[in-house]
Amino acid sequence: MNRLSYLIRRLLLVIPTFLGITVVCFALTRLLPGGPVDIQLMKMRNIGGANDRSSATVTQVTEEYRQELNRQFGFDRPLVVQYVDWLVDKRMGMRIASYDYPNRTAWHLIASRFPVSLWFGIISFVLSYLICIPLGIAKALRHRQTFDAVSSLIVFAGYAIPAFALGMVLKMLFCGTVEGLGDFFPLGGFESDLAVSATWGTRLADRAWHMVVPVACYVAGNFAVLTLIMKNSLLDQIASDYVRTVLAKGATRRRAIWGHAFRNALIPVATGFGSILGVLFAGSIIIESIFEIPGMGRLSWEALTGRDYAVFLALLALTSLLQLIGNLLSDFCYLLIDPRIHFGQS
Repeated sequence: MNRLSYLIRRLLLVIPTFLGITVVCFALTRLLPGGPVDIQLMKMRNIGGANDRSSATVTQVTEEYRQELNRQFGFDRPLVVQYVDWLVDKRMGMRIASYDYPNRTAWHLIASRFPVSLWFGIISFVLSYLICIPLGIAKALRHRQTFDAVSSLIVFAGYAIPAFALGMVLKMLFCGTVEGLGDFFPLGGFESDLAVSATWGTRLADRAWHMVVPVACYVAGNFAVLTLIMKNSLLDQIASDYVRTVLAKGATRRRAIWGHAFRNALIPVATGFGSILGVLFAGSIIIESIFEIPGMGRLSWEALTGRDYAVFLALLALTSLLQLIGNLLSDFCYLLIDPRIHFGQS
């Protein structure tokens, strides 16, 4: 019952946290200069300059249209009213038309990019844990041996390379950007143009072919961290008193490690689910830009640099909500893995 009440309290905390994040960011987009009204006025000034109009005429046009533009964008109302309308009536801004693409709402743009980031996110997530957890276990069981030293060298070498540098190096080596080197994988994109009309199996193989190099960059970012967390956690558990007690009672080392230490060693790994869930759906701006992948990360970068606040706020609300849900998932996994926890007891 204590665990249930704890999860309920954590769930209720999601509401004020989400409201706090969105209120601050919503207010900043309304108060800081450079919004859609300023961009439209800037375009009008450029038109005025191109037509050799006098500065007085341009100023008059600017002042004349500023209130009309504010009314069109809904900025003439009080800030609280704007926020409530954005949150409730516009469904976290999903129903608002994009400033750059007036014929498409924020939700239409997000829905068109969401499956792409989801493909890359899920595959990277699964591969990271399928590789890092067994590798961390193997390193812990062979601590200070040759395998541990060699694998640590490889892991740290991959971790030390920035994502954008790793992406460029992999494109140079395997995508044919340099004459004389390998041309094994496409330069970028999510799938070939001809694959859209192909069979399901052919299309899946084409996507896998396009995803090899970008997924390698995705995985490299979390590879070293997850591996070392798993290794150090398992080493700490093996050195604990309860493991020595199990061995003293006659249990084998295999039984002590896999029956007792392994489950507790997963606790630090489980607590990282929350942050990974945000990346899982939000994508990576750097990797998607390098490989020209039409995902959520690239969309957020385009919305931010283009000052398309309608799309940017909708993306921010969605990713913030997913991050908070991920934190709840981490707590739930934490409770499942460690049965010794009893909340609310002194």
